Amino acid sequence: MKINHLIDENRFETYIEGHTARVDYVVRDGALVIVHTFVPKPLKGRGIAGELVKAAYEYADKEGLGCKATCSYALAWLEKHGY
Repeated sequence: MKINHLIDENRFETYIEGHTARVDYVVRDGALVIVHTFVPKPLKGRGIAGELVKAAYEYADKEGLGCKATCSYALAWLEKHGY
């Protein structure tokens, strides 16, 4: 899966089978905060949201940013992966 980082739009996204899945974020107080995760119904259950969240937090780590979330999916991902 190819994940694109649209820096000007504060978004990570991927295109699969004609559908777009995405993670939207803001940078606030030295942290990348995921505010929304969206995966269309035809793509659900394939681990796509997890890969998008992972890409966003890997970017945050690389940039020296903390990792936070207001999105319930991303919050659960952070807890599960020990961030």
